[in-house]
Amino acid sequence: MIVVTGATGNVGRPLTRALAEAGHQVTAVSRHTAEVPDGVSHLVGDLSEPAGLDPVLTGAKALFVLLSGDLHAAEARPADIIGRAAAAGVRRVVLLSSQGVATRTSGRTRITMRGVEDALRESGLEWAVLRPGGFASNALWWADSVRTRGVVAAPFGDVGVPVVDPADIADVAMACLLDDRHTDGVYELTGPEVITPRQQAEAIAAALGSPVRFDELTRDEAKAAMTLTLPAELADDTLDILGSPSPAELRVSPDVQRVTGRAPRSFADWAARNVAAFR
Repeated sequence: MIVVTGATGNVGRPLTRALAEAGHQVTAVSRHTAEVPDGVSHLVGDLSEPAGLDPVLTGAKALFVLLSGDLHAAEARPADIIGRAAAAGVRRVVLLSSQGVATRTSGRTRITMRGVEDALRESGLEWAVLRPGGFASNALWWADSVRTRGVVAAPFGDVGVPVVDPADIADVAMACLLDDRHTDGVYELTGPEVITPRQQAEAIAAALGSPVRFDELTRDEAKAAMTLTLPAELADDTLDILGSPSPAELRVSPDVQRVTGRAPRSFADWAARNVAAFR
């Protein structure tokens, strides 16, 4: 049995579906009640209370770990999840980490995630760490403004990074959960090319078949909008990367192709598959 945490999110949902379609026994864990594919068990669980996972970890052979934002709080102990998995007899853990662990080493969230990575390496389990850069699905932040006004509003319109399709992250995660060739490794996951916010707006317009205007925000305007849903520290971290990506954050990684045997999906492909969100 394979346990997938964060099973209703942009990565966990396609991962759960793909595992189930391949005939694997899967338990999907999410913080709220949710629909899951036929044949998949579901557990409402909060990773901030990892003891609640014990019933599904016992007897599981592999675990996919996706940490929610509250597990980066000062009092949280997300590394305990790794210890409980080992104690329950889980053989392999795949951790969704972040590119920032390597490229931006300061900051609470990255320090916390690095601690979880270290705990996993030292656990004696088979492991894989996935470090994606920016997600293509972050464009969903613009869905409401595109639907209502035909506008994408974002800062740093002509500064790009190689955003990754969450479906590619799910495909790499599946390979790491199932294939012995992909254990004890760190995988940096990006899309196939650097793409700017202005170019993303053009790709969304092409998917819709109708114009989308790009409005460039100042950093302060963008931070004000982001802090409606994100902590100010995380908003600043994100804007630092978007406004001034390092050479490492601009690099197109070969790891999606190395693991899956195919090129990573483009942002245009993501936009075409998710165009309903923008209509």
